[in-house]
Amino acid sequence: MDRSIVSKSSFEDADDHVTFYMDKTPIERLNFACDIINSIFNSSPDQKVDKTVFSSRKYA
Repeated sequence: MDRSIVSKSSFEDADDHVTFYMDKTPIERLNFACDIINSIFNSSPDQKVDKTVFSSRKYA
């Protein structure tokens, strides 16, 4: 994730950001969350999850 991009806003602007999502339906909020997650991991909804990255083992 690129942390060099920062946005500055006032408290009033940040409050408007929260009310923007509160006016949406739960399905619309989930779609926004899915879009944000896909942009973070540089993927798309039609791609399958790469399960080879994760491993599990039992402790001795």
